[in-house]
Amino acid sequence: MTRLWRICGALLVATGTIMGALTAHLPDAHFAEGGRVMARSAMDMQMWQGIALLVLGLGLAERTNRLFIAGGSGVLVGTLLFCAGVYNTAFTGHHGSHIAPIGGSILILSWLVLAAGWVRRS
Repeated sequence: MTRLWRICGALLVATGTIMGALTAHLPDAHFAEGGRVMARSAMDMQMWQGIALLVLGLGLAERTNRLFIAGGSGVLVGTLLFCAGVYNTAFTGHHGSHIAPIGGSILILSWLVLAAGWVRRS
């Protein structure tokens, strides 16, 4: 599982870099109103969570337990849902789904689960 986190973390950072370039260089017409700022926020979140997955994958490679697996997996799923929802809104202007809030909630819960895993390990 930790190998998957490292791979996905690297892919999140790579695609986050692409999104950063698009956000910086695309003409305003490609974004909904206020979309450039939204896309930049999603890219920031994607980059931080991608780096976190890399660190989790490296740091927990030999010492995983159920809480760490659930927490790390939730970070991955939450990041994908949150960023996809925000990018969709940034480019289309449609707030048609609850994907971003669900993803954000999963992220928060996942970090709490990881904290519990580290408390339990102590």
